[in-house]
Amino acid sequence: MNVINLTPTLEPGREPKRLRHDLWIFPPNRDCNGGTAWWLDVDPEPVLIDCPPVTEATLVFLNRAAGDRTPRIVLTSREGHGRLRRLQEALRWPVLVQEQEAYLLPNLQLLDTFAEAFTTLSGLQLLWTPGPTPGSCVLLAPPPANVLFCGRLLTPLGPGCLGTIRQARTFHWFRQLASVSRLRDWIPPETSPELASGAALGALKGELLVPYSGWTPPPSLS
Repeated sequence: MNVINLTPTLEPGREPKRLRHDLWIFPPNRDCNGGTAWWLDVDPEPVLIDCPPVTEATLVFLNRAAGDRTPRIVLTSREGHGRLRRLQEALRWPVLVQEQEAYLLPNLQLLDTFAEAFTTLSGLQLLWTPGPTPGSCVLLAPPPANVLFCGRLLTPLGPGCLGTIRQARTFHWFRQLASVSRLRDWIPPETSPELASGAALGALKGELLVPYSGWTPPPSLS
């Protein structure tokens, strides 16, 4: 009697690219409209920012990188969910999402939420920045990592340049502009973190991290 395997096989995929000793970038995720996920290796709790392509290479890397630690998956918006449920079933890691988008993940195990702000065990700081979606947020890794993971609040405008733009899927444009202004005030002025976008990065023409000086001011609220 033949046994039919109903478990879908994973694509081989590609492992993420190492950019620094503590930072990796995953290949574009077609389940997230070409969006970008990141791995930040910090102790005691590393973080996976948004959902990468769920492939054999991704799972091998994440299990190896985690070691004996329990990382946290941070979702910067509903646009970065991808095939999160399957990823979490494989890894059994806790997930953190802004509370307004928790309803999109019914019955997900180990789901935590936050409202305005949150600080992880490793001292990473999250801020609610609604606009691109109702529950959009950013994650700031203070020095020595010194990176701002800005989800889709800031997207590539050209080589070395990120900014906020109104797209067909934008939830609320004026709240998005207000979030950008609030974010500027929230970031400690002495840090000037590098910028890591969660959007598709093709417009950067090969650049992956953008210097803080490449943050283009948004249009005026007036």
